[in-house]
Amino acid sequence: MKDCAPVETPLPLKLDKVPGQDETFSNPSYFRSLAGKLQYLTLTRPDLRFSVNYICQKMHMPSQSDFSLLKRILHYVKGSLEMGIRIKANIDSTLECYSDSDWAGCRDTRRSTGGFCTLLGSNVISWSAKRHETVSKSSTEAEYRTMSLASSEIVWLQNLMRMMGLQQ
Repeated sequence: MKDCAPVETPLPLKLDKVPGQDETFSNPSYFRSLAGKLQYLTLTRPDLRFSVNYICQKMHMPSQSDFSLLKRILHYVKGSLEMGIRIKANIDSTLECYSDSDWAGCRDTRRSTGGFCTLLGSNVISWSAKRHETVSKSSTEAEYRTMSLASSEIVWLQNLMRMMGLQQ
């Protein structure tokens, strides 16, 4: 993959249109090894969190299409090596949080995946992308669940900042 061509996005728009979904990948332990390495990379690359989470959900029985998607993430990493978390010194202590979710994104269980990212000033300080524990009955419900998790994170961060003596 050292000389691979970079791509603009870690996953294609139509995940269910990737060929090879019915063919089992021949070396699942290799798939798990690569997925685990990508999971470690998400500690400093929140832009990979959703796509790596999606791939890791396929670890138990990966297909050829899953391996193609995993390789696509590696192509994306190749083209975005300069990206990562950058902490800038500033005096802005405003907390901001952005959240989003898909509705019934998992074709098998129809559960949604939600995620958020929290910024302190212009610095990303926390993020999460997780599949919901239960099925949401509407897109509004899926968004509300994710927003609830994001709100809990903000309250926790506000309390932490208050204990550290940081003004908001």
